[in-house]
Amino acid sequence: MVSAVVNTVRNAVGIIGNIISLFLFLSPVPTFIQIVKKGSVEQYSPVPYLATLINCMVWVLYGLPMVHPNSILVITINGAGTAIELLYITLFLIYSDKKKRIKVLLGILVELIFIAIVAILVLTLLHTTKQRSLVVGIVCILFNIMMYASPLSVMKLVITTKSVEYMPFFLSFASFANGVAWTTYAFLPFDQFIAIPNGLGTLFSLVQLILYACFYKSTQRIIAERKAKGAEIGLSDVVVGNSIQNGHASGIHGGV
Repeated sequence: MVSAVVNTVRNAVGIIGNIISLFLFLSPVPTFIQIVKKGSVEQYSPVPYLATLINCMVWVLYGLPMVHPNSILVITINGAGTAIELLYITLFLIYSDKKKRIKVLLGILVELIFIAIVAILVLTLLHTTKQRSLVVGIVCILFNIMMYASPLSVMKLVITTKSVEYMPFFLSFASFANGVAWTTYAFLPFDQFIAIPNGLGTLFSLVQLILYACFYKSTQRIIAERKAKGAEIGLSDVVVGNSIQNGHASGIHGGV
């Protein structure tokens, strides 16, 4: 009875985690809408999408029944993530210049070769799901930690500038909720390979939310000061413009 309840709760938490993760995967959509409208990727980097792609692929491998049984919810969200990232990368290839396109294609090729090698070695050399889960789980932890550590540069910027303008609250909150959901899922029953990276992800996201609370007021002040300066500059331009126009008018009348 207890086992059935735990399994039900685990599935419910996993579904919530799937929904939140899907939201995070779809968060770059506005960026790609702009790319399509402009017909160019401009200065956007493909690295985050390539990093997310390899991360999703290793988790799909981890969730396979012959690697880690009873992990269908891990496969569903990371399978969806793989498809979404491939779409992003395809758009990146379409709207990139030749030099950047070659780099992206090489990146995809390296990732596919890596996944193929890991899958072949794990499925042929290791003969129990426990052994396979251990090896693939360690790979997953490494990739997940790299992904969750990526916002550290943004947090450094926040501390340096005392502004959270470039650290969106809802994205930080969604990342925190996602980490909490998957960490909870990992304890029903305990799965250290899901718990460790998502526990760290929860911690990083919590730090972001704390920074947001600490620097929210200073951010509003900085934005207000910037707007005030912009208004002053705009007003001075109008005054100077009027003076020039009046001067030109005087000159014309004098000439007549």
